[in-house]
Amino acid sequence: MIKSNPQLPLSVRLNDEATLADFCWNGNTLLHEQLQHILAGHGERLLYVWGNTGSGKSHILQACCQAMSHTHQSAVYLPLKLLQEWGPQVLDGMDDQTLIGIDDIETVAKDKAWEEGLFHFYNRIRDRGQSTLMITGQMPPMHSPIQLPDLRSRLMWGLVLQLNELHDEDKINTLQWHAKKRGFELQKSVCQYLINRCARNMHDLHALLNRLDEASLVLQRKITIPFVKDVLGI
Repeated sequence: MIKSNPQLPLSVRLNDEATLADFCWNGNTLLHEQLQHILAGHGERLLYVWGNTGSGKSHILQACCQAMSHTHQSAVYLPLKLLQEWGPQVLDGMDDQTLIGIDDIETVAKDKAWEEGLFHFYNRIRDRGQSTLMITGQMPPMHSPIQLPDLRSRLMWGLVLQLNELHDEDKINTLQWHAKKRGFELQKSVCQYLINRCARNMHDLHALLNRLDEASLVLQRKITIPFVKDVLGI
């Protein structure tokens, strides 16, 4: 189950559509295998995943939490972009979770209270040996803007893996697959246009697809390149 914490803001909710099955793993086979081991209870308990903005790190963390809930185990997703202002006390009482996903660690870089709070939390998780801690960042720990040396070194103690960007063909296939799930066909030329003119990362491309789908339903028009230009004002 996804355990709630009264200290967390109500805005922290998992994306129900975030699943591991929905993610394109081309170029990230090793990461996929390690996540499967972790969710089966046989993998590394300390995992750091880094990759560019919009590459899918948040999707993966939320998907892992969803997977844990389906097996009736506790999990918590902690997006630091939303929780930064709440301070490191939001970590209190999280030690007993089966899975803890901490997203965007660079968000709290140079914040002394947060860095020290994460350092002690990491130590507690490691010492207890009962929980899995997954942390995401935009760069490997050795190049992280985290100022506390001990915290940077802790981030390297476990398994460190990069989330590689998808090639354009994989992005196109992913967009078409998600469009098909929504009940419509998306032409390859439209996908390529979105990639070339609007966005390169999958997070933004998914947001554009959602926007275009909603506009298509309202206006009762097919999603074509002229339609994309009209809706996005290109």
